[in-house]
Amino acid sequence: MTKLLEPPEGRQVFRLTFEPQPSDIDENGHVNNVVYLRWAQDMGVAHWQSLAPADARAAWVWVALRHEIDYRRELKLGETAQGRTWVAEAANGARFDRMIRIDGPDGAMCAQVVTTWVLVEQSTRRPRRVPGWITAMFA
Repeated sequence: MTKLLEPPEGRQVFRLTFEPQPSDIDENGHVNNVVYLRWAQDMGVAHWQSLAPADARAAWVWVALRHEIDYRRELKLGETAQGRTWVAEAANGARFDRMIRIDGPDGAMCAQVVTTWVLVEQSTRRPRRVPGWITAMFA
């Protein structure tokens, strides 16, 4: 990735706030890169859980397939980060791309993530094509 991620106009955006804990800080005095990956995972799961009805959450689960992360600005202990996530306009079979941007308290981007998730049917533990109602739910 080279360009900064921004949600398309009118796209539904899910938000979470992150406050780094002492255990999130590495030997360089800022949030460790692995923590951003954990936050990206947390955002994806929370976004799904905030939208999907209980029967859908019982029938389907998302599994991360790929993550691509750009790091731009360090985040330090005592700073609050604002995370935003949205999904691609369309799924690709069982795959659905999710974009995540985590900004520092000054609004500058700390990290951005493009991650690919796969929809898995709980009962069979097999990937399944993303149905239109799920795509519409995220729109």
